[in-house]
Amino acid sequence: MTQERGGGGLDQDRSAGVQLARLLRRWWEEAGSPAGGSRPTQQALAVRLDIDQTTLSRYLNPKHLSIAPLRVVEALHTQLRAPAAELDQARALCRAALLQNGRQRPSGGGGEHTATEGGAADGSDERPCAAVHGTDVRGASGRSRRFRWLRPVLVAAAVVLAFTLGMVVHERLSVRGRGAAADGAAGAVAASKAPYEWPLLRMGEEDQFTRARALQHLLNAHGYKVQADGFFRQDTRDAVMDLQKRHDLPADGKVGRQTWPVVVKEAGPGSGAFEVRAVQELLNNAGQGGTPVSGEFTAATAEDLRFFQRTHGLPVTGRANADTWLALLVKQLPPVKAPEYQRTAGPGPLPSASL
Repeated sequence: MTQERGGGGLDQDRSAGVQLARLLRRWWEEAGSPAGGSRPTQQALAVRLDIDQTTLSRYLNPKHLSIAPLRVVEALHTQLRAPAAELDQARALCRAALLQNGRQRPSGGGGEHTATEGGAADGSDERPCAAVHGTDVRGASGRSRRFRWLRPVLVAAAVVLAFTLGMVVHERLSVRGRGAAADGAAGAVAASKAPYEWPLLRMGEEDQFTRARALQHLLNAHGYKVQADGFFRQDTRDAVMDLQKRHDLPADGKVGRQTWPVVVKEAGPGSGAFEVRAVQELLNNAGQGGTPVSGEFTAATAEDLRFFQRTHGLPVTGRANADTWLALLVKQLPPVKAPEYQRTAGPGPLPSASL
């Protein structure tokens, strides 16, 4: 521990890491302050940043001193809509903390890093500097000469083992490939590469949650008056059948691959409240969280929509076209609870377009 007390520079850099973590955590804690907004969970925020939730938690915890890289700092500033004036401060703290982290790596004082030879003693992802830079080499020259014959033997054994494992893996993949071919087209395409299919909704007594509410908002956008509560009942079925008749579709009251394309409407800045509300419902339940359902296509809605499009390989337009609607409907998570404006177990009141 003498290394930390040896000079004021390291103490100052270490405090930069603490200050950075406190600043990032404050951004996150204050993110839900705007009226009608809600703070994203750390899980949802980690998805947006494409990092592990545990890693994000360490970035936001001053006690762990895990330094967030500059890319993550800037992304957090954008996602949490932190004050613009604090971005330069965060960048400076990040650079100072990373500079200290870089100076610690080549240190060779046999301190904490000498506790193990396979990794850092404190369980962090720092490389074992002592083993790399020579502090454990005292007296090692004699041992290396004594066991010099062992290295070629180990190399040869590793080559044989790798060849054997390669043959086993190749054989298993070949068998799996033959089985997939025998199963036909359904088994020939991995699930992640399969094309999206419009989900099927039909009348029922159970709450069908976000997809049904989005459908009902879209039906209202077409001029119908149905309760946007997630319960696909007779009023919703009647509206669906009428819309199907208008577009020369089989009037069966079911919403699937033929009906969804005529139900969805392109949504973006200036769009109607109902279609915007449908987009916001789906975005809020698509694994991101924190998208306010207001019926107004705000800058935050556009940003969340662009993030969803970028994450799922869609053109990043900030507007919902048919392809984006399809992906949003497919990527809905299992519902946990009703939204804040709908806390009853049964159908709720019809939301007005002015909301």
